[in-house]
Amino acid sequence: MKFGRRLLVLITTITSTIYIIWRLTSTLPFGFGWFAWFCAVFLISVELMGYFEMIVHFYQLSNPLVLKNLPVIPDKDYPHVDIFISTYNEPEDLLYKTINGCLNMEYPDKSKVHIYLCDDGHRESMGELARKMGVTHLVRDTHQDAKAGNLNFAMSVTTSPYIVTFDADMIPRRQFLLRTIPYFVENEKIGFIQIPQTFYNPDLFQFNLFAEKSIPSEQDYFYRDVQVMRNKSNSVIYGGTNTILSREALEAAGGFFTGVITEDFATGMKIQAAGYESYAIDEPLAVGMAPEDLKSLISQRKRWARGCIQTGKRIHILFMKGFSWAQKVSYLTSITYWFGPLKQLSYVMAPILYVFFNVIIVKTTLLQVLMFWLPMYLFNNYTLKKLSGNIRVTRLTYVYDMILFPSLLPAVIMETIGISQRTFQVTRKDGKDKIAGSDRDYRIRAAIPHVILAILSFIGICLAVRQTFLQPTEAYIIIVFWLLVNLYNLMMSIFFMMGRQTSRKFDRFFAEEDCLITFDNQVIRAKTFDLSEQGVAVRLPFPEWIPTDEDVHLQIKTPYYDSKLTGRVVNVFEIGDAWHFAFMVDADTEDDYADYMQIIYDRQHTLPLFIGKDYSSLATLVANVKGHLVTTKHFSRKLPQMVVNRRVKTNLGQEAVIQDFNYQFVTLDFTDNTRLPREIILEDGGFQFICQRKEMISNENLGVYEITNYQELVHHPKFQSLIQSWLVIQKEQVAETNEFRHELNQYLTQAKRIS
Repeated sequence: MKFGRRLLVLITTITSTIYIIWRLTSTLPFGFGWFAWFCAVFLISVELMGYFEMIVHFYQLSNPLVLKNLPVIPDKDYPHVDIFISTYNEPEDLLYKTINGCLNMEYPDKSKVHIYLCDDGHRESMGELARKMGVTHLVRDTHQDAKAGNLNFAMSVTTSPYIVTFDADMIPRRQFLLRTIPYFVENEKIGFIQIPQTFYNPDLFQFNLFAEKSIPSEQDYFYRDVQVMRNKSNSVIYGGTNTILSREALEAAGGFFTGVITEDFATGMKIQAAGYESYAIDEPLAVGMAPEDLKSLISQRKRWARGCIQTGKRIHILFMKGFSWAQKVSYLTSITYWFGPLKQLSYVMAPILYVFFNVIIVKTTLLQVLMFWLPMYLFNNYTLKKLSGNIRVTRLTYVYDMILFPSLLPAVIMETIGISQRTFQVTRKDGKDKIAGSDRDYRIRAAIPHVILAILSFIGICLAVRQTFLQPTEAYIIIVFWLLVNLYNLMMSIFFMMGRQTSRKFDRFFAEEDCLITFDNQVIRAKTFDLSEQGVAVRLPFPEWIPTDEDVHLQIKTPYYDSKLTGRVVNVFEIGDAWHFAFMVDADTEDDYADYMQIIYDRQHTLPLFIGKDYSSLATLVANVKGHLVTTKHFSRKLPQMVVNRRVKTNLGQEAVIQDFNYQFVTLDFTDNTRLPREIILEDGGFQFICQRKEMISNENLGVYEITNYQELVHHPKFQSLIQSWLVIQKEQVAETNEFRHELNQYLTQAKRIS
């Protein structure tokens, strides 16, 4: 496996090197004017930067260092640990879940785990929350140095040899400490271990592009691949949360680095430069909330870009003492990565300049493109897909870069020339825009550059196709292809900016856990299908009668948690051979609520970990067009609507067909065209259904009747058997009908062939 990875990287490097040599020696537009020369130099410069990043990136991916098996240590050797939860203005319910997760972390001696709510917003509500949950509320007199200052203050009043940092929204899983602390006990030179940042909700790229079932989170590639590959060069990036740090290493580095807006990035570098080791593992041991509105996402990425550039200028990576060349090169690519918007600008503008102004930026022929560019592109794409374990492909990277580049470009340029952002901005994660969509104006403004570039690209395609017929030349074939690729990425960016509305305040998570539903001395055993903070859905093999006008009780039990809830049915529908019952729920007690939150969040969530087999550029485009044009209708029924088609006798001597039935109402078809009676009694299986007409369906002999004695029926011990027989007969009838249609189609097909 290692040899194959290295061979693949070698071939990719060779094809990319040949491409770069060709670009430098044969494609620069000498003699076409200073503007063409300037644009050509700009384009080849960003390509050289990308070539450098690619070489480093693929080399590290080809030879990853995975942290060895977890050491086994005696319980008494587990040290004291300080848990720092950073907060500034996040809502109380978000922090409750994080603190609750920390309280439920397993440890041989829980008295050695010290949890601190590091509140830089100095809010009384946080003090009350801390007291209620039994953790320490830390506040300081000043707010100097933002998050870094907050963490440094926490360091100054605590003493444990190891520190864990969590952002306000990151909920640790039960085994977080047990899966990490033993590494430090065995190797005292470890400065920090970085755990992936994973999310329980689809990120905006998944959600807005209707791809939450086909692609992983955009951050998965960084935390599950890029970070792990940096183990080899001891250049793992400290991500600020989900991290365990040695206090000794932090003190050697001078504490949390101040003066930059990405204190985590700089702090990790300082720890490594002090001679300590750092590692990333790809096991998801905490789960958080991805930004749910565009403004928060853009603000976050601007802060990351500016902070990394700030740090690079402040620390002077190439001259940093204690760094090996491998570390310097690795961190240098972490900074050059944020100049990606310059690459995108050149890639999208080059063909437009040629079509509209005849500015030749790349002087080439179609044959040369096929000989030099195509092998490089194919090998780069294949290598990325293989070495990333199918977490990322080049097409996705192009879409992500196109989405972000207009917003990031001004920030990158200003930070580079010294116009810096000094204030730390917390990424908003209160979810207020999730349903309201109040960021619509912001999304429209952010989409304007994409719309303009898409219009120019479309017009450029039309002009290039026209020129191909007027004066046939290979150049326009290349330009058309280039413009088409750009137009696709721009269209996906516009779809992304348009956003996607949701009617749900809380995300649902697929989870199969034991559940008991009790009411009126009846008990129904079920398995949960999905969970949310206010809802539980179960699947049942039978369309049970569950009262809709009174509360029912649910108990969800796992090997670690037990939660009792009170709820009401809000929706029932049939899926395949099962019935889906959704309940709106509230926890009975505070302890039940705490356990229920853990049942929801202390698990491996079911968002995709890899790119699905059904993912393709065309499928994603179709999904977005359909998603924005087709309105999905949602029906809400509180009782199971059963299709029956059962012929029954009535007290009036007629026969009627029960078309459908939901315990309280029944739809009757009177086939003899008689006037629909106002009251009627149906008889079947020894039961009488006393019915009163509620609605007549026009132009048909159909009527909707209320079953006035349904309470008596549903509590009869043998009534369920009657319903079961109805459903069995109905399924048999459907199967016979389908078989007949199949045989008829076969007969007609054969007859057609003979004729």
